[in-house]
Amino acid sequence: MSVVLKHAKIYTGLDVIDDGFIRFDQQIEAVGPMSEFRAQAGDQVEFVNGRVIVPGFIDVHTHGGYGFDTMDGDADQIDQMVNRMIHEGITSIFPTTMTQSNENIAHAMVGVAQAAEKNPVIQGVHLEGPFIAAIYKGAQPGKYIQDPNVELLDEWNRLSGNRVKLITYAPEDHGAREFEDYCLAHGIVPSVGHSNATRAQMLSSRATHVTHLYNAQREFKHREPGVTGHAMLEDDLYCELICDGFHIVPDMIKLAFDQKGPHKIDLVTDSMRAKGMPEGISELGGQKVIVKDKQARLESGNLAGSVLTFDDAFKNVIRFTGCSIAQAVLMSSVNQAIEFGLDSKGTLEIGKDADLNVFDGDLELQRVYSYGRRFDN
Repeated sequence: MSVVLKHAKIYTGLDVIDDGFIRFDQQIEAVGPMSEFRAQAGDQVEFVNGRVIVPGFIDVHTHGGYGFDTMDGDADQIDQMVNRMIHEGITSIFPTTMTQSNENIAHAMVGVAQAAEKNPVIQGVHLEGPFIAAIYKGAQPGKYIQDPNVELLDEWNRLSGNRVKLITYAPEDHGAREFEDYCLAHGIVPSVGHSNATRAQMLSSRATHVTHLYNAQREFKHREPGVTGHAMLEDDLYCELICDGFHIVPDMIKLAFDQKGPHKIDLVTDSMRAKGMPEGISELGGQKVIVKDKQARLESGNLAGSVLTFDDAFKNVIRFTGCSIAQAVLMSSVNQAIEFGLDSKGTLEIGKDADLNVFDGDLELQRVYSYGRRFDN
């Protein structure tokens, strides 16, 4: 039996249908204006007058939430974490690791692989570290930082079931060119982050993605563009933005949007275990984290990931930049699907997975469909 949602404003990721319908089971079977609607036997029809439908969100950078963390390496807990995140509108996810011991990262890879066997919302893995620059380690434990290592990456990728799709590293470090060659040969997007690279060093790099633009990287200065300036200058680079208003103030989010445009920005949460939990004491990579006023900080005061939900990131980018809903859809779904080759994701088209979010007129998330399965908020 197919579900049909009628009289919605549908943002397909390709165009906008002001008064439309969408029919789906596990995949999308039809989508278009109401003038083209033809009833079919077995349709389960619902009128959603005035509601907004967009593609399911794709979060390529999230460490955890709801009391769970990717680095725990527990397949059942990772599965629970992912299922909780569906209620934020996230229908595709890259569980994200952090700088830790080689053994702990290997353990996390096994856990993610096991979780992904039963939960197809897991579409890849993001390795954040340990191949980063100590000077910009942020909330990453410094004692585990090391130079890029192809053999280690190959082993972790194997343990994940070859699911590593994104890796954050410092391209100025020894061995980075060989490391990049491995990534590009194995379908892994090399992302500069936690890096002290200069503009000149970035120009010799093959990185195509920037992890959490502005944060934990050599900043933009008038005599040295650094990582941030390089990201702004290079049209082909995709840039992550954490739109919680704390990691980046709204004016700088607006600047990035004006410079990069909606086709090269990936919204991410960079969320950690404390997301969705009461304020107070939490943990990240064995480090104490204090959560207060929607901010997660180490005892040193450094931001330690976020407690941002993706539906808030979606609303915030519209509020901070003045972009349209259609442009926000590019940054929350379409770009990620294109960049990471997620061919069945990102847009609402016939034959693609039935991953969609239903909002009310105030952009409050009402329900989510993941592979056609309904999740109410």
